[in-house]
Amino acid sequence: MAKKVIKKTTKKVSAAKPVAIKTKKTTAAIKVKPASVVKSVKEDRLEQQIYPIGRFKQPTEFNETLITKMIQDIRILPEHLKSISKRINKKKKLSYTYRDGGWNIEQIIHHIADSHMNALIRFKLALTENNPTIKPYDHNLWTETADVQLPIKNSVRLVKAVHAKWVALLENMDKNDWKRTFYHPEYKRTSTLQETLALYAWHGKHHVAQIDVALKNN
Repeated sequence: MAKKVIKKTTKKVSAAKPVAIKTKKTTAAIKVKPASVVKSVKEDRLEQQIYPIGRFKQPTEFNETLITKMIQDIRILPEHLKSISKRINKKKKLSYTYRDGGWNIEQIIHHIADSHMNALIRFKLALTENNPTIKPYDHNLWTETADVQLPIKNSVRLVKAVHAKWVALLENMDKNDWKRTFYHPEYKRTSTLQETLALYAWHGKHHVAQIDVALKNN
């Protein structure tokens, strides 16, 4: 009997194809700030240089506690000005500015004396006359007159003397006195003395802070 031949079939197994591993090419994205953002940052930095303690905000209401605090600001300004002036130990520091194109330290100190001298006069006018019209002056031109070349100690001492008289006046004002007014023809505005006190309590601290910025920036 013939033997049945069983043919062995071998199945060809093809070599496995290498599996392609996809790798993500990560490239660091370069973020470019929009021009508006860059401008905003510069504006914020400039704002901080010009107004290091913030812009002036008129109080919405006045009371005895607030007025006492503002009088204290007027009282202590001469000491703050004297203290920061001691950091100006070299003549070149007088030319330092808190920002490009801004007043230098020398001009700021003389300006404080000029401004607060005028403020005292405005208070006395308002206390002795019925809504007087005050005399405006050009702040920028006043920082260019010859007396600004005098040593800053002259204006530091003047501020001390002016504030001594000013505080004596302020501490003896009553409720009706704070409501007295003067008229500013340049701004076409009538201001009460309590509003004016708030402005100058801020004004002194504002300029001392600018001097501090100028000394740190240079």
